[in-house]
Amino acid sequence: MNILVLLGVGLVAGVLSGMFGIGGGVVIVPALIYLLKMTQMEATATSLAALIPPVGLLGAYEYYRTGNMNIVWALIVAAGLFVGAYFGARITLSLPADLIRRIYGLFLLAISVKMLFFK
Repeated sequence: MNILVLLGVGLVAGVLSGMFGIGGGVVIVPALIYLLKMTQMEATATSLAALIPPVGLLGAYEYYRTGNMNIVWALIVAAGLFVGAYFGARITLSLPADLIRRIYGLFLLAISVKMLFFK
């Protein structure tokens, strides 16, 4: 079951990344914390590992060195990111820019409220 959740997290992060240019800190980290009950450090490390090629090699290495990384989960999330980014770009290119801006704003607001007021 965790594999399906991880693939889903990667897919959603990929779609949103393709739509809005976001992924790790805004999508993957909160999803891993709330859906898979990871600690903040584990979620951050796993997100960095999933984003290694363009973003987090040195940061991910430091988390790995201190034992705070789940490499298998990071690879599964990365697979979802790979596919999801393609579909996110396709969706965004088919919608008006104003609608995309509003969807993104609502998404960020929802994540902010969740992180500020709920466990």
